[in-house]
Amino acid sequence: MITVSTTIQNKTAVQVWDYFTNPIHVVNWNYAGNDWHCPKAENDLKIGKSFNYTMAAKNGEMSFDFTGIYTEIEPLSKISYVLEDERKIFVTFTETEEGIEVVEKFDPETENAEELQQTGWQMILNNFKKYIESN
Repeated sequence: MITVSTTIQNKTAVQVWDYFTNPIHVVNWNYAGNDWHCPKAENDLKIGKSFNYTMAAKNGEMSFDFTGIYTEIEPLSKISYVLEDERKIFVTFTETEEGIEVVEKFDPETENAEELQQTGWQMILNNFKKYIESN
């Protein structure tokens, strides 16, 4: 299992949860590098329901849908889901003295090195932190 994390400062748990799950916000942070973007996000945040985020290169050469089905939701605290390839993802939101800590743990896929996967997911989480803290 791979772990990435960040701490969001000066925002409430409600704000962090909303920015992390609301498609209006997801399209503004869900990409790893400046040459990528998230042109479409759909989310039905209920157990047994799904999300679908389109991640695409800005030059139009590549895109893919990141899709999962929710298996556990504890509002403001925890989200678990399973991807199409059956990998499991666990996200926790914890209030700390420094702010709201967001931790993502996920099963690695087999096409890319684990270090590359960890770097990519951390970059996305860093974009989330930058986006929410600047709004």
